[in-house]
This record gives sequence, structure tokens and C-alpha cells, in this order.
Amino acid sequence: MAIGIMGAMQEEVGGLIAAMEQPRASEHGGRTYWRGTLFGHEAVVVFSRWGKVAAATTATHLVVAEGVDELIFTGVAGAADPALRVGDVVIASSLVQHDMNAEPLFPRHEIPLLGISEFPGDPDRTRRALEAANRFLAHPPPAAARFGIEAPVAIAGPVASGDRFIAGKAELAEICARLRGLACVEMEGAAVAQVCHEYGVPLTVIRTISDAADEGAPLDFARFVREVAEPWSVGIVREFLTHR
Repeated sequence: MAIGIMGAMQEEVGGLIAAMEQPRASEHGGRTYWRGTLFGHEAVVVFSRWGKVAAATTATHLVVAEGVDELIFTGVAGAADPALRVGDVVIASSLVQHDMNAEPLFPRHEIPLLGISEFPGDPDRTRRALEAANRFLAHPPPAAARFGIEAPVAIAGPVASGDRFIAGKAELAEICARLRGLACVEMEGAAVAQVCHEYGVPLTVIRTISDAADEGAPLDFARFVREVAEPWSVGIVREFLTHR
């Protein structure tokens, strides 16, 4: 059995692929799946592409065709908690699809026929991922200073996913009014959580804050992902897998 690791951007998983021992590539459904040894564990790493459908398709292939017995999703997110700053990390304690709305047939956010709206994270995995993130953030790479990142922190909190890049204060406020206590917003995690729920596979979601999900998003987003999100993903996943 292997660990499946996903990221919605190539840069978010590129460092993990580079760290693999004896990687072997296979092509399926427009994705390249890299299988090898990563930090002492058999793993399959893949760039899923953006959005819920792309992420769910990739997660399903990892479980059904690649035979992974757990999933890790790593990448960036926009802060919903005003206390979070760029470079901080959120470990998903639960995940919800903020754009799911089948009213009046089902309550808002509830997944039709599943009877649930929120997918809880595994408490033990959440704790271990939080500890891994804090170990890494205790000595962040030099790139942190170039983006004004000082004393980054990691928290566990609720994450909301939807097929919208949130880049406006009013839009974020509306989502937060519906889903109290959100830590961050992104575009894939809750869709992967639904796949994992239906297949009985544990999931850990690790998100690095890249912006405040408003008009102040960094102008050089690609550079941030390359210089911050990528080493953050590699470092935290390394800590998570080597302290099991």
C-alpha cells in the first residue's frame, strides 16, 4: 500500500517529486502519477489541477487504480481567520463545500444523499500534521524573509472549498457568515474529503496561507508558490512522514 499526495499546482508537488527515490511515472486521464519512495514510505505524488472536479477525479484514481490507503493534500489557501498571516499553515480539522446548495431539497451545504455537510478530519492525523507543521515552522527557510514572513504559526481549523477563487472582502464575509469559525478557503479539499469519505480512506489537508482571500492577494502569486509554498509542502510532509 502507498500514500497518495496531491497538489492543485505543479509547484506544490514539484519538490516532493524531486525528493522521491527511484520515481516511476505513469499517465492516466491527463495526469502524471509519480510512484517511488518518499521519506521512507512508498508514495504516489500527482499534480491534480485546480478545482473540485479535477481534485475528485484525481483522488478517485489514486484510491481505485493506484491502491493508496491514505491521502495527503498540500497547497495554498486564502485566510478566512483574520488572525492568520501569509506563511501560516492550516491543518484541516474539518472540510465543507461552501458552494454546495441543493435547497430546498436538502439543507444548504449538505451533500445530497450523504446526509452530511461537514467532513471531519481524523483527530490523530490532524494532531500529528499540526505537530509536523510546527516543527518545520520553528526554522523556516530563508525565502520567508523575502515575503515578510515572520514567526509563522500552524493551527488546526475548518476549511471551506468551492469552485471560486475568493478575492473580495464582501464575498469572503458572506461565506464566513454562513460557515462560522472558518480558518481558510480553497478550491479542492472538501471534494477530496468526499471521495475519501465514500471510499473509507483517511485524508490530511495541509494548507499554506498565501493571501487574505481579498483584493490584497500577492501580485506575484507564482513566485510565492515557487519560493514559499513548495518548500513549505516538502518540509511539512517530510516531518509528517518521518515522525509516524
